[in-house]
Amino acid sequence: MGGSAYDWPRTLMARGAEAQLRPEHLRRRPQEARSGALHCFLLDCSASMLKDGKLARAKGVLVALMEEAYRRRDRVALLCFGGNTVELRMPPRRAGAFNDAWLTPIAGGGGTPLTLGVQQAGILLAKHESAQRWLWLLTDGRSTESPTRPPGVDMATVVDFEAGPGALGRAASLAAAWRAAHVRPAL
Repeated sequence: MGGSAYDWPRTLMARGAEAQLRPEHLRRRPQEARSGALHCFLLDCSASMLKDGKLARAKGVLVALMEEAYRRRDRVALLCFGGNTVELRMPPRRAGAFNDAWLTPIAGGGGTPLTLGVQQAGILLAKHESAQRWLWLLTDGRSTESPTRPPGVDMATVVDFEAGPGALGRAASLAAAWRAAHVRPAL
């Protein structure tokens, strides 16, 4: 069976922080999930994400997730939060092939309005009840806020970019509170 038979985002979530991918981690792509999903990506663009290239790595993960949504013919939306604002960078639409024009201008800095970002993602997803609704939070968890999971989210994943000494584990705690998948991308 070819690589398209596997659902790589779910497979990587099942693997978690383990270094090796094992057969029990593999998840097959469900037939009903091939289309009709809306993936809302919530990207942390706060100042802490600028340290150690975390924002650059988050952009790389975002590109990979967008490409997978494109292959599945799903819809995507992108919200960026940082400073004291949340910006809708890409309203819900069919995923397209990678285009550097939307990714390059995303900059970082300022505080981490996590609750405001999660609220805006919840509002956006609530408008799309007919779709399977996915929320992807890409963050280092450097916020004292602990927002609740938006209602109506079918699948949630916290992609955690915090690493190294002094790690607080807030992204992992948020994922646990949300009953969401917690993924740490390879560095």
